[in-house]
Amino acid sequence: MIQSIDRAIRVLTALQGTRRMSLSELAARLDLAPSTMHGIVRSLVEHGMVVQDRGSSRYQLGPAVLRLGNVYLDTLELRSRAIPWAEDLARRTGLAVRTGVLLIDDVVIIHHEPRPDGSRQMPEVGIVIPAHASALGKAMLAFLHEDEKRILTSAELRSMTGATITAPETLRDQLDQVRASGVATEQDEAVIGESSVASPVFDSYGEAVGAIGVVLPSGGDLESRDVSDLVRDAARAVSRELGAPAWPSRPAGPAR
Repeated sequence: MIQSIDRAIRVLTALQGTRRMSLSELAARLDLAPSTMHGIVRSLVEHGMVVQDRGSSRYQLGPAVLRLGNVYLDTLELRSRAIPWAEDLARRTGLAVRTGVLLIDDVVIIHHEPRPDGSRQMPEVGIVIPAHASALGKAMLAFLHEDEKRILTSAELRSMTGATITAPETLRDQLDQVRASGVATEQDEAVIGESSVASPVFDSYGEAVGAIGVVLPSGGDLESRDVSDLVRDAARAVSRELGAPAWPSRPAGPAR
């Protein structure tokens, strides 16, 4: 690992989580000397990855990060293939639809199809949700054995709400159910009042490359066969367009 690159990425990650930080705060967060942090931040500023708040000593992510993110989305075949099916799923269910990919231990939303009721809704592309607290994440983890094993054996499963599953054995049991049904659920685990149902998307190599799912208010019928079938159908359709030979693409055993 190249130390300077690692430190620069850690700065960007810190700013992603905290939004705005001073040099001293960044130095303390990363356990680096202030002079070292000044050099790293100055380099990131030169490339537009970080900008300084006007009239303050705080820094935040810069426009170059957005440009790179947009390039990533534009070149992501999963997203382009999923968009028409997400639109169809939203129309059929009347619910918002998310498509996400796994990034280490989190899910990143790469497409958000709002509820088709015309109500005002916040765009969600780019939001990050812990994989173990997300139906999208569980749908992928059930078919990604190395990632599943890493998360299940990690020191801590972060609690987002009082309903977040933090016991590895409970999560393992849920992933077994996902492998059997092709459908993952969560209720109030990431956000109080919000639940979701999701299914995995596979590529031509039979790898789980993403997931698609619906978001519904807690108290709704998570076990609804109609919703589950529609989510499964959408995931199967996107997988087919990506060249998956079957859905699920292969028998999956649990990570033990």
